[in-house]
Amino acid sequence: MIRGTTKIQKACWVIFIFYLIAITYYTIFAESLGRGPSSENEARYNLVFFTEIRRFWTYRKQLGLRAFLLNVAGNVLAFMPCGFLLPAISRRCRRVYGAVPVGLLISFLIECTQLVFRVGSFDVDDLFLNTLGVFLGFMLNRMIQRWRFKRAVLRRQRRRVEIREISDEESQK
Repeated sequence: MIRGTTKIQKACWVIFIFYLIAITYYTIFAESLGRGPSSENEARYNLVFFTEIRRFWTYRKQLGLRAFLLNVAGNVLAFMPCGFLLPAISRRCRRVYGAVPVGLLISFLIECTQLVFRVGSFDVDDLFLNTLGVFLGFMLNRMIQRWRFKRAVLRRQRRRVEIREISDEESQK
């Protein structure tokens, strides 16, 4: 792998590669989600923001809440691991302006693949929701890192107090 990486970074790389394989499978090949070659020879696409989201919301009673959640929440949740893992595997992605464009690019490539091979559809709403998922995953990673840092600081402070107490006891003897 890459020199100078920790075991955790290497593990994150492996997880990220499996994640990319899984997301590619579910967005392009999963027949249970209506993927696979289209019987229509026509490419399907949506280039107007919020059209599909609005359509799913308007017809949620006919389609069912499950279809709405699968489309909206599913697109967000599917890309949260991407935003969570990118800062762990790349220095360039340790800032939001590094991670979010990379996640957008990954989503764009998947949407373009769907358009070219005519499986699913190219949808700017999906790009938006996927990018939102990358952002939320990044923010979750950031929150966990801050919590870990605060915990480490508290641990160091406790050790210092314990060392002072031990040295005070020894000096009193």
